[in-house]
Amino acid sequence: MKVILLEDVKKQGKKDQVINVSDGYASNFLFAKGLAVPYNDVNKNKLDKELKNRKDKEDALISDCNEIKKKLDKVSLKFKAKTSKDGRMFGSISTKQVSDELKNLGYSIDKRIISCDHPMDAIGTHVVNIELHKKVIAKVNVVIE
Repeated sequence: MKVILLEDVKKQGKKDQVINVSDGYASNFLFAKGLAVPYNDVNKNKLDKELKNRKDKEDALISDCNEIKKKLDKVSLKFKAKTSKDGRMFGSISTKQVSDELKNLGYSIDKRIISCDHPMDAIGTHVVNIELHKKVIAKVNVVIE
């Protein structure tokens, strides 16, 4: 019997997947627990509409993230740091400080989506990645003086 899974089922499949299972397993377990519905035209159409709605929302979200990315790519943050006589910096610039500075500019960016591949503990320009979405990553220049 063909069924459409409403949730992930261990060793059977993922949500929204169409699978073949035995009649008894479908009626006694999957349907009884609300984990699946029978595969027919009505349920197939509901699944198609739901997948289309999810895709449209995802595309709108990616579009919004791309607009924010364009603005963030132009941003350059400046930090002043104390240095020793030989030019070494005391401490480092954290993602929290970058997040706070972006909030001052009007962007609500959480520190957990900000990453840098190396510690920002030297004078100069550093590039920080901001993962707005899995497919959209903005780059912001951080200048330490």
